[in-house]
Amino acid sequence: QVNLVESGGGLVQPGKSLSVSCQASGAIFGLAAMGWYRQAPGKQRELVALITTGGNPHYADFVKGRFTISIDTTKATVSLHMNSLKSEDTAIYYCNAKTVSGDSWGQGTQVTVSS
Repeated sequence: QVNLVESGGGLVQPGKSLSVSCQASGAIFGLAAMGWYRQAPGKQRELVALITTGGNPHYADFVKGRFTISIDTTKATVSLHMNSLKSEDTAIYYCNAKTVSGDSWGQGTQVTVSS
């Protein structure tokens, strides 16, 4: 079992920045990638950004140029730095880890963008 502990999130004004982080522990054998998904009220969960343990990132089109994902494989930690936040970025952000056993999920952290 992979345990994911998220930190960060909160309330931020439009145009400002915020970061979220997630540390994996437990059965992380064969960790291939970590990333972030989000789910807004009434919408399906969607990919925000993913990064392989080799450091190759993938971003959803709606965050390209605004969000940056990074990974520290020595600490099994993934971070997402979000710039130029918009109200439509408001959602619960879920950490995801992909291992040989499949996908694991964090409990989610709320990000609210509002003035």
